[in-house]
Amino acid sequence: MSFDFISLEAIQNLAHTYGYWFIFFGIMLENAGIPIPGETITLVGGFFAGSGELSYALVLACATFGAIIGDNCGYWIGRWGGIKVLEKIGKLFRLSHEDIARAREKFIGNADRAVFFGRFIALLRIFAGPMAGLSGMPYGRFLFFNAAGAIAWSLTMTGLAYFAGSFIPLDKLVGYMTRFGIFALLAVFTWLSVPPLLRSLKKWRGDRAKSVEILPSRAISEGRDS
Repeated sequence: MSFDFISLEAIQNLAHTYGYWFIFFGIMLENAGIPIPGETITLVGGFFAGSGELSYALVLACATFGAIIGDNCGYWIGRWGGIKVLEKIGKLFRLSHEDIARAREKFIGNADRAVFFGRFIALLRIFAGPMAGLSGMPYGRFLFFNAAGAIAWSLTMTGLAYFAGSFIPLDKLVGYMTRFGIFALLAVFTWLSVPPLLRSLKKWRGDRAKSVEILPSRAISEGRDS
């Protein structure tokens, strides 16, 4: 999933001009919490490697180490900056304080999976590091799942563009991955939003049932008093 304030053409031009440095720093900044289209940058790098313009091994190394270092920066930003930092990032995506708090609650119970699998979803990729630091996830544990996720993500994205780029145009490949990212993000938002709604509905029904029980008992007691 990419953020369209940087066009695919602009990313290609930057990759042409700055090569591996652009891939490394672009991915690092996204994983540190800055909304840059790191996934698209990785796909462009893999595509260029497939065409022979760049080395596949070096693109893979830049993507992997950029992701690991960026997420580590994000971890310490969340650890030292607290929830105010996440709220500032969240404002870019119109996320409220309640949204951040709900996400943090879910993150605490699923930290390992969130750090590893969140790598494959753009918005979670931006928030995973800061959220891990904010939630007090032990650093050694975070480092392990962060590195494992970075390796898996880099291999998948770079390899996909490297091999599929020979028969799928780059713009279509980026479009497919964008749609996948949107569906995955919707699934995560559903997972975060539906349980609280169900709990609220259950509480409302319980309160309503209690009020219905109280009304007849009051009527009976008033009848006896009269």
